[in-house]
Amino acid sequence: MTEHTPEHIPPHEHGSLLQLLNQIKEQIEQVVVGQDGMIELLLAGLLADGHILIEGVPGVAKTLTAKLLSRLIDAHFSRIQFTPDLMPSDVLGTNVFNPQKGSFQFNAGPIFSNLVLIDEINRAPAKTQAALFEVMEERQVTVEGHTYKMQSPFMVVATQNPIEHEGTYRLPEAQLDRFLMKIVVGYPSLEEEIKILERHNDRDISDMLTGIKPIVTTAMLANARQQIRQIHIEPKLLEFVAKLIWETRNDRSLYIGASPRASISLLHTSKALSVLNGRDFVIPEDILQAAPAVLRHRISLTPEREMEGITADDVIKEIIARMEIPR
Repeated sequence: MTEHTPEHIPPHEHGSLLQLLNQIKEQIEQVVVGQDGMIELLLAGLLADGHILIEGVPGVAKTLTAKLLSRLIDAHFSRIQFTPDLMPSDVLGTNVFNPQKGSFQFNAGPIFSNLVLIDEINRAPAKTQAALFEVMEERQVTVEGHTYKMQSPFMVVATQNPIEHEGTYRLPEAQLDRFLMKIVVGYPSLEEEIKILERHNDRDISDMLTGIKPIVTTAMLANARQQIRQIHIEPKLLEFVAKLIWETRNDRSLYIGASPRASISLLHTSKALSVLNGRDFVIPEDILQAAPAVLRHRISLTPEREMEGITADDVIKEIIARMEIPR
C-alpha cells in the first residue's frame, strides 16, 4: 500500500473544528450513555494521531464506542479479535504463492486499515503482540524483508478486561509505551443506567446505528491534526510537562518512570484537549486532565506500594500535588 500524504484543506463546510468535534460527540452520545470522559479522550487521541488502549469490564461500551467512531469517519475500518491461537501472520498478512504468476505475492492482513479495533488485546501471546511494535510506532509492516507502508490516517484502538486473568497475557512495557493513552472506563451511575434502559426499551443497537453516517473525511481529519500542531503552548507549560515526566523517574513509589515518548504524548494530548475545551491555547488544566490517561500505563509501581493497594493514578496525583502549577 502506498503512503497517503495529507494535503492542506480549507475550512470545511461544518464550520469550526470545535463544531465538528461536538457533532461527533453528539452522534456517539445518541447511542452511548454515560461515558463522556471516554468519548472526550478518544476524540483527543484521534486529533493527536495516537493509538488508544481502553480498559474496562465487559459491557461498558468500549467496543461499541470505537465502532461508532469508525462509522463517523469516512475511512476503512477493521476489527481483530485477539485469541491465544492468533499468529502474527493473521494480523500483518503473509506471502501467498500465485501459481498463475509463478511467484509469491503479499496478502495484506486486517491491520492494513485506517481505524483498527483490536478486541481483548491481552488474549494473544507475546509473539503476536510483538507483531504490533513496528506498525504502531513506524506506521509500516516488514514481512520477509519487504516493507509495506500504512495509509494515513492509521489508528489502533485496543480493548482489554482488567479483572480476567485466565487465558490472558500481560502487555510488555515496550508495547504499552506505544499507546498514546490508556483510558479506564467505569460503570455508569444509577441515573445513567436508567437512561440506558429507557433507550434500549423500544430499540435495539442495530436500529440506533442505522442513522449514524460519516461526517468526517480523511482530508478533514488531516487538516484538523495540522491545526492541533499549531495550538499555542507557553514555554513555562512545556517546562511543567518536562518536570512532571522527570518526577516520575525520581519517585520512590515507582521503579519505572515515564519515557521521553510520554512527554511528547502529554504535549499532543494537552493540545487536543484545549481544542475540545474550546480554546486555541493550552492551559495547566489541559495538562492535568491529560496526565492520568497518558501516564498510568507507562509507570510501574514498586512491589511494596502495590502490596499497599496503591495505584498508578494515586502516584500521579501525589506527584502533581507536590508540584507548583504554573499560572
